[in-house]
Amino acid sequence: MKKILWILLLVGFGKLQAQELNAKVTILAPQVSNISKPTIDALQRTIRDFLNNNKFSTENYKPTERIDCSFVITINSWDGGSGYTAEAQIQSSRPVFNSSYNSTLLNMSDKNFDFSYNDGATIDFSDQNYISNISALLSYYAYTIIGLDKDSFARMGGTTYFKKAQNIINLAQASGNAGWKAADGLRNRFWFNENVLNPVFSELRAFIYSYHLNGLDQLTDNNKGLTAIVAALPALQQMDKQKLGSIFPNVYFASKAEEVTNVLAKLNMQERLKAYNMLAEIDPANIGKYEGLKQ
Repeated sequence: MKKILWILLLVGFGKLQAQELNAKVTILAPQVSNISKPTIDALQRTIRDFLNNNKFSTENYKPTERIDCSFVITINSWDGGSGYTAEAQIQSSRPVFNSSYNSTLLNMSDKNFDFSYNDGATIDFSDQNYISNISALLSYYAYTIIGLDKDSFARMGGTTYFKKAQNIINLAQASGNAGWKAADGLRNRFWFNENVLNPVFSELRAFIYSYHLNGLDQLTDNNKGLTAIVAALPALQQMDKQKLGSIFPNVYFASKAEEVTNVLAKLNMQERLKAYNMLAEIDPANIGKYEGLKQ
């Protein structure tokens, strides 16, 4: 009997460690006076358990391979029952090989993170049916986080997961909640997903792969990582300039501009100026962050 129990424990432990995400969840409600701390704490645990205990792929991740991510959810109002209006900041990162540094892959603000939740309930997961907005929101971001992580290890490696996120969008559109439709604004979940699957932005996705696997992951051994990053920049110049204000490049470059500047600062002055000129054309919105390359 003890042997059977031990086997069950091992199987359960193995299953727990197979998940993809290592999510930290923080819920804030600074302006909501009618919500109690135990309610916030319970909701925080429930969301964290949903993200960390569900499997969003068929792959088994080792504990060290799980993707670090964070969800900071700010509740703006609560109706005293199950209705919450909120916004969220979602971040994810991946480690740089042979270093203690984690590089940001996603840093996205979602102003329409509204949901219904009954105290004490669990959040169910399905990738085939719409269950609730909170389930759809968390599933969408789980797939998006995994997709970006895959893109950083294999060229266009995240497509399968971006398509899974697209399916979540399609299922959620009839719910009436904001952020799932093209007409809900230009900076929402619909458009981010549309961008990552749009061939117009294939160069950006290819750059994510080159920047991380051929660039950052090679920096600790030699300078070929720097060469690879600079060599990948001209492809970005081929992107449609009218598309640069779209949400995918906007979110990506806003989170990476400072890091790119710090990394490329190791180049000689001639190469730094070359990189600066390309980056200024590719990402004029963050040109101020690239000024350090001219010094």
